[in-house]
Amino acid sequence: QVQLVESGGDLVLPGGSLKLSCTASDSFLSIVSMGWYRQAPGKQRELVATITRGGSTNYADSVKGRFTISREFLKKTLYLQMNNLTPEDTAVYYCNANLGPDRQYWGQGTQVTVSS
Repeated sequence: QVQLVESGGDLVLPGGSLKLSCTASDSFLSIVSMGWYRQAPGKQRELVATITRGGSTNYADSVKGRFTISREFLKKTLYLQMNNLTPEDTAVYYCNANLGPDRQYWGQGTQVTVSS
């Protein structure tokens, strides 16, 4: 199976920025799409952003204009650049890899806390 390892979560002030990383054990050539999801206390896990193998991106309305998803194939790494963070962005962020039906893989999550 694909192993995913996230990093970059931290405590940050409102208005600040963070960049999350997710490194995959397999080549991106075998992955149909990848994405970032997040889960806040008392909330269900929600989609933040996705990117397909072809490079098409999709963002949740709540993060459009503030977050950017990207990936570097040679490093097998997915990124999420988060700018202008607010307390509402506080959550555990999870990396996801989709290899097709019934082949979804998740990282362990990384905590992002936005607070003064």
